[in-house]
Amino acid sequence: MNDSPNKMKAAEVRQFASDENLNTLLSSVVEEVSAYAERLGGQIKKMSDIGRALSGVYDLNTLLEMIVDQARSFTNADAGTLYIVEDNTLRFQIVQNDSLKIRMGGKSGETIPFPPVELKETNVSAFVALKGVSVNIPDVYDTDLFDFTGPKKFDQSIGYRSKSMLVVPMRNHDGDVIGVLQLLNATNPANNNVIAFSQDYENLSESLASQAAVSITNAKLISNMTELFEAFVKVMATAIDEKSPVTGGHIRRVADLTLIMAEVINDLKEGDFKDKTFSPDQMYELRIAAYMHDIGKVTSPVEIVEKAKKLQTIFDRIQYVRLRLTYISQKVMLEGQDSKIEILQNGSDPEKLKALEKETSDKLEELKEIQEFINKCNEPGEFLDDEILERLKEISEKTYIDEAGEQQPFLTEDELVNLSIRRGSITEKERKKMQDHAAVTLRMLKQIPFTKKLKNIPAFAGAHHEFINGKGYPLGLKGDEIPFEGKLMAVTDIAEALTASDRPYKKAMPLETVYRILRSMAEGGELDNSLVQLFIEQEVYKTYQERHETSSEEK
Repeated sequence: MNDSPNKMKAAEVRQFASDENLNTLLSSVVEEVSAYAERLGGQIKKMSDIGRALSGVYDLNTLLEMIVDQARSFTNADAGTLYIVEDNTLRFQIVQNDSLKIRMGGKSGETIPFPPVELKETNVSAFVALKGVSVNIPDVYDTDLFDFTGPKKFDQSIGYRSKSMLVVPMRNHDGDVIGVLQLLNATNPANNNVIAFSQDYENLSESLASQAAVSITNAKLISNMTELFEAFVKVMATAIDEKSPVTGGHIRRVADLTLIMAEVINDLKEGDFKDKTFSPDQMYELRIAAYMHDIGKVTSPVEIVEKAKKLQTIFDRIQYVRLRLTYISQKVMLEGQDSKIEILQNGSDPEKLKALEKETSDKLEELKEIQEFINKCNEPGEFLDDEILERLKEISEKTYIDEAGEQQPFLTEDELVNLSIRRGSITEKERKKMQDHAAVTLRMLKQIPFTKKLKNIPAFAGAHHEFINGKGYPLGLKGDEIPFEGKLMAVTDIAEALTASDRPYKKAMPLETVYRILRSMAEGGELDNSLVQLFIEQEVYKTYQERHETSSEEK
């Protein structure tokens, strides 16, 4: 009995010790689980952050580089390589190695010199691409599953030691392997020792690879759509230029001039445009707008666009006028012969014969002079004053009797209208038809569902014939109602038209003459004076010639 209290105390001590060990064990387990949960939560959050970052990048080189950077970051990998499946090979896209200070590919890296990898199962990355399964190797020197002869020789030559390796496939939304992500030498953050890639890292890398594959597919799709759209734009521009050889290259030249002028504005540090800049997206939008500014000309009649002479339609109708006047001349000669025969039959009066010959000669000379006068009026190069127009009207009122015995005018009403064009080769009606292309351009472009970055293209392209004073077309906009890009294109479009050497109705003008006309149009309230001065003072056209015409001549 006396010993029982001591025995009870010993039992209590043992029970207490047992409880304390259990509590310690439970506490340890809780801490470990908490740490694991916290680490896992952090990794999941990091993956979520990576996913958001990847979804917002559309430049493929930037995206690929980001994928390897992020994968190496959360796995603590010393090196990483990303391949893209292309033409039944694996092509190196990104190569990184911190220990060797290697950074190749992407936006910031050097050019990758390595040839593509053949899709043979002896190569670990090729195996992953072919089978679509991940491969996690604790030590590449301690496996015979794959041929690591090449990496071992590389290690030996530079004193490196490849050890742990994780290779995961990159599957797109269709389940196809589009690339392979290879990570090398996971390191322990506590002591920087190389360790094997954990199962967690493998699972997270596979998740990243899946996200990356979708992002790569999206980036390629966007890139392909952009390339397709741009190709369509250039094809349309080429079709319009080729439709009329006399204006071939106009759209391309206007686009080149417009972009050079925008670049000049970007470089300005003082003056009216010192605060005006074009971002890369705005430059792209402006370029597409410039390429599409004349898309409405697809509806412009070729006979008007190519009208080199005033009487020209499908062909030059001056031939009709010449045949008509030749017919009239023949009639005059025959009538003179008939009158001469009549005089001879009635006694051959010398005075009458002489008068008849002079009358016939005068009529033929007048017809010849009329022919030469009309030939001259048919040329678009000279300005016609009121006196010439009155002379044309007088000629049109002359008549003759045709073979059917009906009275006909020397010139038809339509011929008179065309020959009476004071300057150039097209009538006012034809001019309005030509001007319709700006309205058609606007209507066509408004039907295209442009992306947010290209939404201003219709307004820019449709305003290249608007004038500051409101007397332009198609909408009669004025002043600040005209977008800046439209004002800019108005200058480059007119400058190109004046300097062009492929117009049948005019010769290419020297720059001094072009500058004089542009200044006159600015003073008259048609063009933006500051933009005209910029075009002249910064020698935009000469820059265009050096950059584009010289290179094309060399080719």
